[in-house]
Amino acid sequence: MAEDGQQPPDSELGPRRGPASQQDMRRQNLALVMHTVAAAHPLSRADVAGRTGLTRTAVSSLVDELIGGGLLLEGELERSGRVGRPGRALVLNDSGPAGLGLEIGVGHLSACVLDLRGEVRVELHRPAPNSSRPAEQTLAELAALATEAEQQAVVLGLRVVGRVLAVPGSVPLDDPGRHVEHAPNLGWHQVDVHSGWPGPGVAPAVENEANLGALAELWQGVGKGTFVHVSAGEGIGGALVLDGRLFRGVQGFAGELGHLTVRPDGRLCSCGARGCLEPYAGLAAVLHASGLAEELDGPASGQDIDAIGELARRAEAGHPTTTRALHHAGTALGTALAAAVNLIDPATLVLGGAYADLAHWLLPAMRAELAELIRVRPWPDDALRASPLARRGPVLGAALVTVRRLHTDPATLWLTEGA
Repeated sequence: MAEDGQQPPDSELGPRRGPASQQDMRRQNLALVMHTVAAAHPLSRADVAGRTGLTRTAVSSLVDELIGGGLLLEGELERSGRVGRPGRALVLNDSGPAGLGLEIGVGHLSACVLDLRGEVRVELHRPAPNSSRPAEQTLAELAALATEAEQQAVVLGLRVVGRVLAVPGSVPLDDPGRHVEHAPNLGWHQVDVHSGWPGPGVAPAVENEANLGALAELWQGVGKGTFVHVSAGEGIGGALVLDGRLFRGVQGFAGELGHLTVRPDGRLCSCGARGCLEPYAGLAAVLHASGLAEELDGPASGQDIDAIGELARRAEAGHPTTTRALHHAGTALGTALAAAVNLIDPATLVLGGAYADLAHWLLPAMRAELAELIRVRPWPDDALRASPLARRGPVLGAALVTVRRLHTDPATLWLTEGA
């Protein structure tokens, strides 16, 4: 959805083929009104008519339908000093339809519920050994967490109308939203989430976590227009956003930054190639180089230790092995991202996930490497930014998918609810 209050592009609502039916026109006009209010609320009905070019009669009918569906509220009378009868203020309903985001990490499960204003209303996190147990067990625990989140949402007056799951793996383009084709850090291969979903509710649509982190950055973070989003979990996740749209590539593998070559003939990567970024800047590599990996595998391994938080604490204290490990990782990241800049010409590079928490120690080496390797275009230091969403990005992006869908095509609410 554009942020300028104008009608969303055709591709947001589906392509038009031939003359639009009356039902199609109404659906498009509902989307136009909802989009306009979402972009600049509060607005009066007269304001909406003026911004959209629709007649006041048409706007009134469309607004009534959106209010009836629980998408909009009409508030107190405006006191704007205008001459004439004041209008009532239209705002997004924060006690109506909502989106549920779910996330499976190697060592955790997460759930969050966002209202139509994009505000987090429910947020739950659980440690979970997902890499060492069957997918069925992980999905069963996730379904229970989803049910708990939805029950808490109901208490707040919200009803979940869409569910999206972020996974650290590939999702096939020919069967989107259902299967996880390969998630090596979970040990998953060809897992059908929908057929294996044990919960009483509707199974969530499945999407790659890096893609959802990038979408969250586009919608609520510092990513605008064309940017590269790179994040760290067990591996390195990357995503490309081109002109405000996620770019997936031909087979859905766009953004594999972790497997860009940074050291020809270098270390062996888990993918089988040598010199990839991941063995130099992935979380496992940083933990090993800092010496923390051995401690996590030692007597304290049974404890719930936040490895990223511990890295940050040691770096803050000036621990030399830790700061050196982060410097080397930052240099490798800068090498890989310089190649991305020279190829794509993005406006910004955004560090998400664990990288955002460690940005203070990664950024100096990254900026030095970018300055050294980018010579064909200006590259300001502030074009490399840390995400304010950090490790919450994927689960927030998962919930925002539903919220944004309702902003750009509110008629899907009636379709999903069978109305």
